[in-house]
Amino acid sequence: MADSGSSLDEQVRAADPDRWLSSRFVGDAAARADLIALYAFEAELLAIPTRVTQPLLAEMRYVWWREQMDGVFAGVARKGHPVLEALTDVVGRHGLERAPFEALIAAHIGRVHGEAHDLDAFYVGPMQVAVRLLAGPGHEAAVVEAGRVWGMTQTGRLDEARAARPRARAALRGLPVAAFPAVVHASLTNPTRSEAAKRLRLIWASLTGRI
Repeated sequence: MADSGSSLDEQVRAADPDRWLSSRFVGDAAARADLIALYAFEAELLAIPTRVTQPLLAEMRYVWWREQMDGVFAGVARKGHPVLEALTDVVGRHGLERAPFEALIAAHIGRVHGEAHDLDAFYVGPMQVAVRLLAGPGHEAAVVEAGRVWGMTQTGRLDEARAARPRARAALRGLPVAAFPAVVHASLTNPTRSEAAKRLRLIWASLTGRI
């Protein structure tokens, strides 16, 4: 399990360095591993269009992942697949709902066919799941605006993200401290900054509780 956890951590660090950095602020190693399992699943979906060039082939791979959700939510992991094994364990222990995972896969299918980014499916839903992993249920509404800010930043809508940030900060005031690493990456306002600059920004955000 340690080797598997290390492998997933390395996968997320390579595919999603901003959220990997944010996961470093989770003090509990087990909780951090749960978060990494979620991010590794998302990394697998994100990588599909880089591995196949035909939209139909990409869709077939996403359909495969959708089918694997049957086992994940039935508590029957696909043996030999570290991401699915880890995700099945996380889903079972935290009682996660299937809807955000289905919405994310559907949004990816839409993207390979040229549809616009669905901010809620790509960014809000996963952030809500991440918050639940760290602080339990009941905080989903608090992170909706933060998820959209993160999505706007990731898709180059920087002016819109800047305008939405005050609403997101206000909504996060009641968020438990333990959950903040699930949203702290929304404080990163410039995706092109160096890792060192991003680390400093994340430290500031974590100390102040502001994105």
